[in-house]
Amino acid sequence: MDGLLACPVCELELDPGPRAYGCAQGHSFDVARQGYVNLAPAGSPGGDDAAMVAARADFLAGGWFDPLSAALAADAAEAAGPGAVAELGAGTGHHLAAVLDALDHDRSGVALDASVYAARRAARAHPRAISLVADAWGRLPLLDGSLGLALVVFAPRAGAEIARALGPGGTLLAAVPSQRHLAELAGPLGLLDVDPAKDDRLHRALEPELQQVGSRDVEWTMSLDRTAAEALAAMGPSARHFDHDELLRRIEDLEEPVSVTGSVSLSRWRAAA
Repeated sequence: MDGLLACPVCELELDPGPRAYGCAQGHSFDVARQGYVNLAPAGSPGGDDAAMVAARADFLAGGWFDPLSAALAADAAEAAGPGAVAELGAGTGHHLAAVLDALDHDRSGVALDASVYAARRAARAHPRAISLVADAWGRLPLLDGSLGLALVVFAPRAGAEIARALGPGGTLLAAVPSQRHLAELAGPLGLLDVDPAKDDRLHRALEPELQQVGSRDVEWTMSLDRTAAEALAAMGPSARHFDHDELLRRIEDLEEPVSVTGSVSLSRWRAAA
């Protein structure tokens, strides 16, 4: 992990240790019992709660989003430059682990998420990955030019910070849901609609520091039982807006299995010349 992490206080290189991460200025950050390190500034947003993270872990364990993981891994194998891999808003680290498996075996990874509950699970995602609590909207605890690849999957993205952390030849892979994503469940379960301006928002967030160099659509079909549908609904942003008892009532009305579309735009970005 040499040449990767930056101290969130003084921005000097942060050296990982078995019990704490520390810098030359003497700032130190303990490794939690669950294996993650909290580098988020005081007062940072807490991210997803324990129930949302548990639902995400259950759903991803079913393999339902594996086609997306496979697409990320394939693009990473083509596009990664020299350096580490970081996933921003990594959640449980599921996609990061798939990407690391597809790359050379001396490649390090770092999962960054605002949620302590997510960081606990990401700490176990892959033997070559570390897990950090960090605010993806703020300054990333990464050294300039330290990354060969950054991943953003349905998560916050700040173009200037990503561009700063990417080294020469480094690439950002950004996954954004399309209007077709989970459309079969949106009405029956009362899920939030995908913002039709989501692609425009992506460009506004990343440009001008990053420039898009490619894009492709990834689409697959999931045949979900009610348990999987419940986990899918409970793991996303809709979980902050609905009553869980009402969700369970709506799920009981679903016919099993329910065919659900996964549909994502996967784009590649490089630092502007």
